[in-house]
Amino acid sequence: MWWERWRIAVMLAPTLLIIVVLFFGSLGYGFIQSLGYQPNIGNYSISLDAYSTVMFSERYSEQFWRGLRLTFFVSLASTAIAAGLAIACALLLRQTFVGKRVATFLFQLNLPVPHLVIAIGIIFLFSNSGLLARAAAQMGWISAPSDFPVLVRDTEGISIILAYLWKEIPFFGIIVLAILQSVGEDYEDLARSLGANGWQRFRYVILPLIMPGLLSSSIIVFAFTFGTYEVPKLLGVRFPEMLPVMALEFFLNPDLNARAEGMALSMIIAVIVLALVVVYMWISDRAIRQT
Repeated sequence: MWWERWRIAVMLAPTLLIIVVLFFGSLGYGFIQSLGYQPNIGNYSISLDAYSTVMFSERYSEQFWRGLRLTFFVSLASTAIAAGLAIACALLLRQTFVGKRVATFLFQLNLPVPHLVIAIGIIFLFSNSGLLARAAAQMGWISAPSDFPVLVRDTEGISIILAYLWKEIPFFGIIVLAILQSVGEDYEDLARSLGANGWQRFRYVILPLIMPGLLSSSIIVFAFTFGTYEVPKLLGVRFPEMLPVMALEFFLNPDLNARAEGMALSMIIAVIVLALVVVYMWISDRAIRQT
């Protein structure tokens, strides 16, 4: 009897133990280092000096706050635009048309492509010496490739957003498409029989059905774009830098005392993402209760 009661917990315990130890262990270790505790270099004192330095010091405060705004903007814009375009693509791909399988395959083709490869493709396509700039100059649309709009290494992070859109639209799209195919069209047909037009069917039928999957995938995309550094490092500017790139530079500093500032930035990023996850769980729980 007791085994049946505890069977699931016992079977899940090894996996959960690994996840909990790795997650909270690394989080705790990073937090301790962000407080300046680094015995390997003789630092045993604990303080919030690293947080104060990165957020309020004359040297780093402007970089931090502008980097925080840029990081939020890039992450929110990438997530929102990718979700919107993915919904449109999924609604088109669920229709029956000639070449549907080929179109669906091409839509998912770049899912296994690493973000670094996509970032390099963005440079080749959209930089001032890239393919589009040279083509525009050859066609006489601009006088020289250097006159092409600055889309790579720009202060607004446009190229970074483009790289994330290129990668995340298919990710959102396959999730939305899977949900739409699983629920079928019965609910829409019922709404249509009651006189609902296309927008009303989307607003009151399709959107509520796909919203749980859309929210959960949005959390994943936002957390990834908020915390990753590869694409911003390749496509971003020196100032303002996104927070993950700023943290990376502290880690790469030959002075090991700068490790505390890098850990402090990493902890700030982690807290922001965790707060968003908590908000998502609250919204999901509220939506479930209302239904």
